[in-house]
Amino acid sequence: MSFILTMRMNTFEEKNKTMKTTKSLGIWMDHSSAHLTEFTVDPVETKTITSKFTHQEKEHSLGKSENVMHNKEQHQQAEYYKELGETIKDYSEVLLFGPTSAKTELFNVLRADHRFAKTKMEVKNADKMTENQQHAFVKEYFSKH
Repeated sequence: MSFILTMRMNTFEEKNKTMKTTKSLGIWMDHSSAHLTEFTVDPVETKTITSKFTHQEKEHSLGKSENVMHNKEQHQQAEYYKELGETIKDYSEVLLFGPTSAKTELFNVLRADHRFAKTKMEVKNADKMTENQQHAFVKEYFSKH
């Protein structure tokens, strides 16, 4: 299963190698995409992970049967959360925020995984946000903690 990764800065790949030194990560998410923002001094970097289960995929699956569509959606959501978990594992503090239940679903998946036992995680409700609003939300949250 492959996911679309969008890099906003050329140095993200290089910094990804040293993520263990970075402690805080904010993730605005819904069921279709997650926008990951590292809490750093400067500059702010964003990485986007997109779920493979798109609206077009849902329409295609509905044509087959509702049961097939539901199974496919569950499988692809699990892969989406697994991909997010692989990135999150290098952080000690994670803020999950967004407008849907996806943040709570991911939180529950991560809490069930022993690798995240020492990771401080918080879930906050938030509306749809621009990238700049997401950065400000993450900066404000981690500046207070």
